[in-house]
Amino acid sequence: MFHRNIKLIIAGLIIATGIWQFTEGNIGNGIFLILLSAIPIFLYFKNEFILLAFLKLRKQDFEGAKKWLTYIKNPETALVQKQQGYFNYLHGIMLSQTNINQAEKYFKKAIELGLSMDMDLAVAKLNLAGVAMTRRRKLEATSLLNEAKKLDKQNMLKDQITMMKDQMKKI
Repeated sequence: MFHRNIKLIIAGLIIATGIWQFTEGNIGNGIFLILLSAIPIFLYFKNEFILLAFLKLRKQDFEGAKKWLTYIKNPETALVQKQQGYFNYLHGIMLSQTNINQAEKYFKKAIELGLSMDMDLAVAKLNLAGVAMTRRRKLEATSLLNEAKKLDKQNMLKDQITMMKDQMKKI
């Protein structure tokens, strides 16, 4: 696993080589190298292992997603802040199936670090509301559910939110 700044150094070296190719008269090679430098720049902002873990999660393969996430040894140095949020978000989703207490820590850290998409933030808050509800913290669960409802603009979580609100009435 590369440190995130090494990816930028690699991109810089590829761009420098592309410029050198332009000066030598090899225009095709220069254009190709400049375009090739987009790959490490893209991977600086979107970590390859997190992308692969998301692909595994789409197929409900939690073990495969966990395998890809274990390749990230030190997320603080290997990932930018938003990617650290998604690293914790993915761990929270996987642990919410088995260990809800540990999943709560990951979801809180993911919200603290930030998530790019409102839908991901809504899912994290919905899971935290579920944890608060199991611990009988009705006020916290209600506020988290309201925040999740505001963030859910496509109404994809509408059924889960209404189901949780109905369950809270029983508490």
